[in-house]
Amino acid sequence: MADYTIFAKGRPISIHGRPLIMGIVNITPDSFSDGGRYVTVDRAVAQAMALVEQGADVLDLGAESTRPGASPVEEQEELERLLPVVSEVAKRTAVPISVDTMKAGVARAAFDAGASIINDVTALRFDPDMASVVASSGAGVVLMHMQGMPATMQDEPKYDNVVYDVCEFFEERIEAAQRAGIAKSHIVLDPGFGFGKLQVHNLELLNQLSAFSRFGCPVLVGLSRKGFLGKILDRPVQGREWGTAAAVALAVDRGAAILRVHDVASMKDVVMVAAAVHAASLTS
Repeated sequence: MADYTIFAKGRPISIHGRPLIMGIVNITPDSFSDGGRYVTVDRAVAQAMALVEQGADVLDLGAESTRPGASPVEEQEELERLLPVVSEVAKRTAVPISVDTMKAGVARAAFDAGASIINDVTALRFDPDMASVVASSGAGVVLMHMQGMPATMQDEPKYDNVVYDVCEFFEERIEAAQRAGIAKSHIVLDPGFGFGKLQVHNLELLNQLSAFSRFGCPVLVGLSRKGFLGKILDRPVQGREWGTAAAVALAVDRGAAILRVHDVASMKDVVMVAAAVHAASLTS
């Protein structure tokens, strides 16, 4: 894994020696993995702080589910769910806060509340104001590949060559972000496992993950408890931790710089061991 420094609202976030762990907090009633568990402010804040205690390097807070088939949430409802949690978490920890949203208005308010990174599953395509909001704030941004939108993305995704197509997408989206005034040092790339991808596409992306290192941006990987792991294992969401561990280790070996996970403590162990083995192979 290469070393990187991401800049987020004037703050350098260093990735050196091992990938960062991004802990997930879903403030939603309908997320695929833990929907409904953290819908109250107290529970969401408690979960965020528990993940920090377990060793999360970054927190990713989301108040609109983007699982396959999910329905959109109105901006006001998203704000009401999200902002009290962001504000309280920002008071309690210096760990950088990412907000999973595709709406510029939510991003702007989240920055005011203490967030410093936007994780946009549409890669700045949904809201025409998002790029300028991110640029003017100096925030970090995750540009994720998704074919379609959450409500329809798994209907019949098709690719000529999924790795090549995602590379083309990243090239275009990085250029668009830079034209909007977002420096490359603020950009993270996410190939979007499970977002408009069939089983074969997810497996090929993981196998060829190192292809995305050509862009010189950190690659974020969200594999935690994903459906394609459930298909391999024939297990429900809560029975996929070991499958997640295997996928995370492979992602580290193929150059992932940030791992977005639900189970921070156990996956941090996986990342540390995989990173140590990977580093040894480079120096031997």
